[in-house]
Amino acid sequence: MVTALVRVEGRPIGVIANNPTHLAGAIDSDGADKAARFMQLCDAFDLPLLFLCDTPGIMVGPEIEKNGAGASCRADVRSSGRTSACRFFTIVLRKGYGLGAQAMAGGSFKTPIFTVSWPTGEFGGMGLEGATKLGYRKELEAIDDPAARKKLYEEMGGADVPAGQGAQQRLAFRARRT
Repeated sequence: MVTALVRVEGRPIGVIANNPTHLAGAIDSDGADKAARFMQLCDAFDLPLLFLCDTPGIMVGPEIEKNGAGASCRADVRSSGRTSACRFFTIVLRKGYGLGAQAMAGGSFKTPIFTVSWPTGEFGGMGLEGATKLGYRKELEAIDDPAARKKLYEEMGGADVPAGQGAQQRLAFRARRT
């Protein structure tokens, strides 16, 4: 997680961004704590916050859940966003998946003053690759040939990509072109 205080046209704002070179941008407990503390700092000084979202979601797994870090990730960032009086702005640069994306939008994509994305931005409940592997696990495991399994995986996953892109997600918010 990257945090910074910057000036835009002479006015200070806080910036919180995912770091895609660290854990592919996933939010872990340390990153969540850092973002929550920074949000509280910006709230104390009434600074608006700009979120630069590029996350596959919140870090999960047995080790993360064993020490309770998964629960703290979900609670810290999202609750700090909900209780803050700061103005929020969210720009989805590439990926916005699951609760991690919601955390990078102050708790909900409808909370910020605006949420915008590049037309190629991707949205979903989880990463498209993971959703395909999980949703079609039985079908994929039934194929012994690795090349045939890969082909089927690509066919199944490819159908989800256009629906999850930013250009299609505008329909969920009833946005219109200007």
